[in-house]
Amino acid sequence: MVSNAQRQTASAFGFQWQKTDAFDSPEMRARHHAWLIERYGDVANAPWWAEYGPRPKVLDAGCGAGLSAIELFGPLLHRIDYHGVDLSDAYRVAERRFAERGYPGRFERGDITNLCFADASFDVAFSEGVLHHTDSTAAALKAVARKIRLGGRFLFYVYRKKGPIREFTDDFIREKLQGLSPEEAWQALYPLTKLGKLLGDLNIEIDIPEPIDLLEIPAGKIDLQRFIYWHVFKAFHDPTLSLDELNHMNFDWYAPKNSHRQSLSEVRQWCAEAGLAIERQVEEPAGITVVALKEDAGSTR
Repeated sequence: MVSNAQRQTASAFGFQWQKTDAFDSPEMRARHHAWLIERYGDVANAPWWAEYGPRPKVLDAGCGAGLSAIELFGPLLHRIDYHGVDLSDAYRVAERRFAERGYPGRFERGDITNLCFADASFDVAFSEGVLHHTDSTAAALKAVARKIRLGGRFLFYVYRKKGPIREFTDDFIREKLQGLSPEEAWQALYPLTKLGKLLGDLNIEIDIPEPIDLLEIPAGKIDLQRFIYWHVFKAFHDPTLSLDELNHMNFDWYAPKNSHRQSLSEVRQWCAEAGLAIERQVEEPAGITVVALKEDAGSTR
């Protein structure tokens, strides 16, 4: 049974990923590609693919419009058995975008916490920014991990907890959007997006003289827009992107009801409980990226 929160989250993403003009430009794809490689490494050329034979079986748990899979796996998609699953209608967008590029793949609607595939049936699972959009990040992580065979790998990214003002404001704005349709929420975010662009275009640097421990704000020089972004509210800015592309980034954050944030210690604990030995972890202010090897639950390395 899909919860109301999960249903609303799927509706928001179904709307968002239909707006291909807001994420499919060369600039947006290049930016996303670079960010993925920075966090996961050069996955398309990782030596461990050789462990899985000539056609590894890959699960993209929450594939969205296929943006992350296309940018991270690239030409490798020609030789893997790719299965994209998403609770929203976005999987149809992914199917179309794969076909346009000549990539094979299978796509279907599905709940990643209750997948129809047999346990231990995939060599690799990928879940880029999706586990935290379920009712429980921990439960989703463990549900997907069960579908990976021993010796397989799980690549995923989840949101990281922010400071107290940012956490409060994010939840406040998210709650304000819940009574709106996706289109209304998209429009409601434009003023915030324009403010973020204005702050970024000002190109002003401030110097915080000492840490404000009560608010988890470090000392040091920081661009004014980035200070607001990291410590007050998310208003994304990148001078290479259009206003719609910036709004797409903000909508992605604020619109879904389910949008949990977690600490590194929580993620590490959940991985251990799921039998995942972390091979690579990248913690940054925005989130936590993990590449993990599937072992027996409770085993250690």
